[in-house]
Amino acid sequence: MGAYLLRRLLVAVPSLLGISLILFTILALAPGDPFGDMASNPNIPPEVRLALRAKFGLDDPVLFRYWHWLVAMVRGDWGFSFQSRTDVARLILDRVPTTLFVVGSSQVLALLIAVPVGIAAAVRPYSLLDKLANTLAFAGFSLPTFFTGILFILVFSINLHWLPFVYDADIQATGLAWYWEHVRQAIMPVCVLGFFQAASYTRYVRSAVLDVARLDYVTTARAKGLAEGTVTRRHIARNGLIPVVTLVALQMPAVFGGAIVTEQIFRVPGIGALLINAMLANDTPVVMAVTFVFACLVVLFNLIADLLYGWLDPRISFG
Repeated sequence: MGAYLLRRLLVAVPSLLGISLILFTILALAPGDPFGDMASNPNIPPEVRLALRAKFGLDDPVLFRYWHWLVAMVRGDWGFSFQSRTDVARLILDRVPTTLFVVGSSQVLALLIAVPVGIAAAVRPYSLLDKLANTLAFAGFSLPTFFTGILFILVFSINLHWLPFVYDADIQATGLAWYWEHVRQAIMPVCVLGFFQAASYTRYVRSAVLDVARLDYVTTARAKGLAEGTVTRRHIARNGLIPVVTLVALQMPAVFGGAIVTEQIFRVPGIGALLINAMLANDTPVVMAVTFVFACLVVLFNLIADLLYGWLDPRISFG
């Protein structure tokens, strides 16, 4: 496994370099000026704007700017935000815990729903439970998160007044009240993301478990007189969920991307909201850093998925 991991890491480095060069070039050639507001402000002399552009190298050739960005990135300097007037690394680190909490909780919720429902639907194919699960799953991943998010706000916030629809990161309460308020305001964004992912996972779990349930060794286990629950738990679910583990790992970058929309709907101060605000303000250092982090997540979770699949399935050799 060590040699395989080393080979994958060696392949990942040029992949990330190519991705970063393409992203940097697109952002550098995109229209817009981060200091454009200064041109319309009569109180700021034009020389100040030109001096700032020269300081940050905005008029230098693209490849020259990319080289400086890459060297600084390797050293741990992710750049300076034109909008927030602070380090990009600090901005991202301040938003990461909120995004990880929302995304992680939604994934746990999705798996808690999808795994038992998918297994139950697979062991009783074409039953009423299977048809109901399929119908809800199709409805779940057919509805976009912005629609279900607005629907949740209308029902649980405006009509019932049960939950707040604006996420407040600066809660003034202390003790258990602080935790409770964080849980209350996270319920709707977590449920919106969780239900959407659960619908997709349910279909995949059902398909994977259904394939295993038809194999000969499952029939042999039943012929030996084992209880149906034992057959399902030890022989069907245990082997049927192996590809599901890799699916969850591969879906994680897409979940982070989908969280961008959800964070905008509920005003969650996470990575997604930071990216949208930076794009609207032409804050290219922040946009570059966040998109590069997403690219690293794609490469990382693809590697994790391959390693997990080989570890769980002894038929696969890393050699």
